[in-house]
Amino acid sequence: MTEPRVNAAAARDRTAPTLRPPGPRAALLIGALLAAGLLVSQSLKVVPAGYVGVVFSSFTGVKAQPLQEGIHFLVPFVDRVNLYDARLQEVTLAHNVQDGDEGAIRARSKEGLDITADVTVQFRVDRTKAATLHKELGRDYVRTVIRPQVRSKVRDSIGQFGAADIISSKRQEVEASITTELRRIFERNNLLLDSVLLRELRIPDSIAKAIEQKQAAEQQVAVERNRLQQSTIGAQRAVVEAEGQAKAAIARARGEAEALSLRGRALRENPQLIQLTVAEKLSPGIQTVMLPSTGNFLLDVGTLTQPAKAAAKP
Repeated sequence: MTEPRVNAAAARDRTAPTLRPPGPRAALLIGALLAAGLLVSQSLKVVPAGYVGVVFSSFTGVKAQPLQEGIHFLVPFVDRVNLYDARLQEVTLAHNVQDGDEGAIRARSKEGLDITADVTVQFRVDRTKAATLHKELGRDYVRTVIRPQVRSKVRDSIGQFGAADIISSKRQEVEASITTELRRIFERNNLLLDSVLLRELRIPDSIAKAIEQKQAAEQQVAVERNRLQQSTIGAQRAVVEAEGQAKAAIARARGEAEALSLRGRALRENPQLIQLTVAEKLSPGIQTVMLPSTGNFLLDVGTLTQPAKAAAKP
């Protein structure tokens, strides 16, 4: 009864597949594929958007031509790419920033007063000079160049101005001075300065109060000076008007004198004008007759008619 079972087990053993180790040819093919994949991964490098790549060759050192965005082919196991962020970056030095020993910039004004400045500097890596930047400064350029230079130039620029001017009318000039000096330093270190932002300038409260009082006094003096100028202008205007009126009166008097002189001369040269004038003054209230026609006297008709009127009365 047990014999058929043994035969069935033997039959299954004969039909089951057997696993054989790969042959030499298959092993070589697999190894070649793995090596090719490794070579491809080492020879292709993708530079992400906004970055620039600096190639370091084990044979020649840093290559002068940086890699821009996209896919690039390298010498496998020889070339190595260092990526630099070429987008807009910023460094802030402020009292509320905790970055090691970094913080707000303490400086002194022209008269020696303490001024604390919060500054933000925006900059970029010069893409065309990324290889030189990598060779001379390396990745730690923010700590070795940017932060110390910003502190130095901010102190130098603030020291050229008075405290009252810095917190009032000369703020933009201070900012422009800092920008000019930092741009020169950044360009020398293969960086592009975008802008310098003076976020806040602080001075001691006692000094600020004294400056405010001084400015208020100067404004009051300016107001009084303006009033004085207005009064002076008003007085000058009155003098000019008086002089004008005097000149006008003189002109009128001169004109009247000249008119009288001309009238007198006319009367002297033409005596008949006197009789005509007298006649014009007397008529029509008084009846007057000039006798004779070539004479030089007047005859009142009223005096001649008075006796006749008296005789006619009863």
